[in-house]
Amino acid sequence: MPQRKPFLGAVTAVALTAAAIPAAAADVERGRQAAQTCIACHQADGAGNAALGYPRLDLFAEDYIIQQLQHFKAGHRQNPLMQPFARNLNEQQMADIAAYYGAQQAAVPTPPATDAALLAQGEKLVHQGDWDRHIPACTSCHGPDNRGVGASFPALAGQHASYIESQLQAWRNGTRSHDPLNLMLAVAGRMTDSDIKAAAAYLAAQPAK
Repeated sequence: MPQRKPFLGAVTAVALTAAAIPAAAADVERGRQAAQTCIACHQADGAGNAALGYPRLDLFAEDYIIQQLQHFKAGHRQNPLMQPFARNLNEQQMADIAAYYGAQQAAVPTPPATDAALLAQGEKLVHQGDWDRHIPACTSCHGPDNRGVGASFPALAGQHASYIESQLQAWRNGTRSHDPLNLMLAVAGRMTDSDIKAAAAYLAAQPAK
């Protein structure tokens, strides 16, 4: 009967919305249990693995971790390890894992010395951008100290250079998407390999949270 469709549609929308809300407050101990698979790559303290390009999770805001797990689950981010794992998580588990890694503070070795000219190039891109090529400064979105702003702009300072490079390349080649207003798709598309390497090296050398 046509007159019932709006009501049924509203009920469906409410049900879907309710299903996306964790049933209980996020819990660090539950998160530790749910994160046992994560530990193999990201370590128990969230230190990640610079050699393999696995990011530090202790630097990310909890909302950002949840959002990225949702993006892996939906296919907005493509990774053969993360996508199957994320697909098996519900919203409660995502929130708990985010709470667990949000409570960590990893001990990470200082990055090896990098060419001074490369660091200078990276510093300029990070703090000033290159407006002749329509590349804004990283700080304009990720905060003046590049320690992240909200769920959409992750912390970059102290993150592994290998991970930052891989993500900028992913934005550039289209294997990562769904960012606010397609900002990173546009920015990464204008960056050269040298730009990416320089910005990543500089950001990795900065103090973390």
